[in-house]
Amino acid sequence: MIRPRLAVALLALALIPAARSARAADVDNPAMSSYVPGFRDTTCAPCKDFYRYANGAWIDTVQIPPSRIAVGAGSELAERNAEVLYGVLEQTRKNVASEPDPTLKKLGIFYSSCMDSDRAEREGYGPIKPELARIDAIRDRKGLAAYLARLIPTALSVPFGISGEADIKNSGMNIAHLGQGGLGLPERDYYIRTDSASVALRGDYVAHVGRILQLIGEPADQAAKDAAAILDFETALAKASMRRVDMREPSATYHKMTVGDLAKAAPGFDWEACFKAAGLTTIANPKAMINVLQPDFITEVAKQVSSAPLEVWKAYLKHQVLRRTASRLSTPFFNEDFAFTSKLSGQKVPLPRWRRCSAEADMAMGEALGKAYVAQKFSPEAKQRALDMVNNLQITLKERIQKLDWMSDSTKTRAITKLNAFLKKIGYPDQWRDYSAFQVNADSSYVWNTMSAAHFERHRRLERIDKPVDRMEWGMTPPTVNAYYNPRINEIVFPAGIMQPPRFDPNNDDAYNYGAMGMVIGHEMTHGFDDEGRKFDPQGNLTDWWSAEDAKRFTEKADKIAAQYSGYVAVDTLHVNGRLTLGENIADLGGATIAYYAYERSLEGKPRQVIDGLSPEQRFFIGYAQGWRSKIRPESLKLRTLTDPHSPPMWRVDGPASNMPEFRKAFGCKDGDGMVRAETVTIW
Repeated sequence: MIRPRLAVALLALALIPAARSARAADVDNPAMSSYVPGFRDTTCAPCKDFYRYANGAWIDTVQIPPSRIAVGAGSELAERNAEVLYGVLEQTRKNVASEPDPTLKKLGIFYSSCMDSDRAEREGYGPIKPELARIDAIRDRKGLAAYLARLIPTALSVPFGISGEADIKNSGMNIAHLGQGGLGLPERDYYIRTDSASVALRGDYVAHVGRILQLIGEPADQAAKDAAAILDFETALAKASMRRVDMREPSATYHKMTVGDLAKAAPGFDWEACFKAAGLTTIANPKAMINVLQPDFITEVAKQVSSAPLEVWKAYLKHQVLRRTASRLSTPFFNEDFAFTSKLSGQKVPLPRWRRCSAEADMAMGEALGKAYVAQKFSPEAKQRALDMVNNLQITLKERIQKLDWMSDSTKTRAITKLNAFLKKIGYPDQWRDYSAFQVNADSSYVWNTMSAAHFERHRRLERIDKPVDRMEWGMTPPTVNAYYNPRINEIVFPAGIMQPPRFDPNNDDAYNYGAMGMVIGHEMTHGFDDEGRKFDPQGNLTDWWSAEDAKRFTEKADKIAAQYSGYVAVDTLHVNGRLTLGENIADLGGATIAYYAYERSLEGKPRQVIDGLSPEQRFFIGYAQGWRSKIRPESLKLRTLTDPHSPPMWRVDGPASNMPEFRKAFGCKDGDGMVRAETVTIW
């Protein structure tokens, strides 16, 4: 909740769940290769709709399994990784009693407790009864404040959270970040929109909250009353929350102040006492510095602490406990939780338990699990091949910056300095995380173990406050099917999990590798120069290093990209939000362009082969398009369109390609074709 959005610019591949439920690895499945000719719809001209041309036959024939919200290249990759993790976890589960390695022993205990469905059924909601009793014991405002302080280092930290993150104007040091959270619906606008679908969803939400409160013994009439009060309470928080689009401006979430000033800005709550009670001694004094990410929200929270009825607070806090634990409790709680979340996702049936437990283990002890994953799936040779590709794209971007006709020489020099300073992380960390402080118990319930895991991670982040930034820390686990750019460290990070077929295959034609994986690399590099990333210097500080005229030219180009994507329909009549997705759209265009020229650079001195009747350039673009192959349930696509800063997959292909003269040349497109824009935009 608390981690600032800018900490990672996600590629959003891992948002697509796995495509199969079988546990046997399907290594020979042709869908795993980097290019499948049969996926193409050759009745659709590539110049009309390239995404359809590259993937149409597959889209028409593939079925989304009931337990999935989507299928596609990313989900196939994630599923293959999950099979590896399953094998590792089953082995650790089998060897718990004899395992000499304390970290692997903890991993085995954690996974075993998750897989123990019989115990979950026996216990019902017993594991959370002590927490519910603590809420019931709140008698006054002082007790409420004490309880909120208690939540800070736990998985239940609501409605605000604290974490140690880099100071964006002093990026070598971590500072406490205080930010918004605590909503039961996906984001603020779900509480505010007045269209019939939104009104109906809020009705479903109130009914769901009422039912789950009844499962802990509340009478039906009281549960219904509490559910309505919870919606009203969360609506007040939502109205004070900052919009996702507004948070894309880095300076909008930078409000550095003393704790004494925080007390004046958000009166009605003793912040200093709260921090002291939470054990945050470094900020438990009036002169300590803190960054308040969303001041209006924090002011509203303080107001609610001093004025909202205690019974409303207690009902809200109980629901928050249930919201975070229901999926790990007995069947009635799991089913009620799934019944509501499926309204948002469109998922028909839950994932199998082993799949859910693998994901939980990755969240809890991802680097311990990742170490075993890397040993099986990411050889030193694969790492070197990936690094060579990264280096080639970095050189290519440098050459392109030098040739830009819209940027002055002085800004070009600063841009290249930043590019050269990129910290490149490939595959896995140099130093694995120490889990010795993580407490896990074979005799405890799975809910307790997950709370312990969350406490371990939250404590680790809180311990960073007022300490130097660890530049070698990773923000994703090695098996993750994703990648990111972090402007505060000026780093590009590619976990081993994404550098697997069908996105990256060391044995495959480079055209497909550059189209599928090279685009990902270029995408993350471009984030360093998108509408947000460009505002950070080589050291990760928020600094204006652009000339005024260059910044103006960039903004004009970015505005055209925003307008282009706002014209695209995502699902039904819902359009892409070109402002919310702007950074990712710039990165997609930059990534595809840089990868194309890096591939051309890699061909120098080599024969230009025609394979399967396709030129090298055509194979590059098909690899790119098939790398984003996806079929998503409409409910989930709507949710993503409203909340995700990434555009839908088809527009991640057709949007950038329609701006690229290189694509037009590769397929012989002409003016008037659907893939040829009247006014194209090139930034990087």
